[in-house]
Amino acid sequence: MFIEEHITQKIYFLRARKVMLDRDLAILYNVKAIRLREQVKRNINRFPSHFMFQLTEDEVTQMVSQNAIPSLQHLGGALPYAFTEHGILMLASTLKSETAMQISVKIIEIFIKMRELLINQKEFLLKLEQLDRKVLSHETSIQTILKILKQMMKVPESPPRRRIGFRRSTDDD
Repeated sequence: MFIEEHITQKIYFLRARKVMLDRDLAILYNVKAIRLREQVKRNINRFPSHFMFQLTEDEVTQMVSQNAIPSLQHLGGALPYAFTEHGILMLASTLKSETAMQISVKIIEIFIKMRELLINQKEFLLKLEQLDRKVLSHETSIQTILKILKQMMKVPESPPRRRIGFRRSTDDD
């Protein structure tokens, strides 16, 4: 369970994709980050832009400011590569180590769990919105009913009645 939590903490949301940085993957795969980058450069045709991209300086600065990474030195001086779910799988086949394959399988399983969680969350939000609409509809109906009941309960004020019977000229109406 520890490794799943550790991996989950290393997944970032960049350019509208869930990605992991090359340095974090190197640690998980038990290889040096520079060796991982070398393998990527040797097999660059296996990594199209939707599998992997290099972060810009602005993105790195933003990650540091949001405390996603501790500092620029944490990255080892080079702009890191970010790997998507498919890029991580391709990276494992490029590295050809048993550890890389096992960790990649674990990472892919985590990505799948995250996707399922997101789908379940969307379904839950949809149900809440439907319930909210029903409640608002019922609230409007209840307010209308209460308004009508209040009107029905009001006793209309009648003008003062004239007294019946014999009146003296000194009596007031």
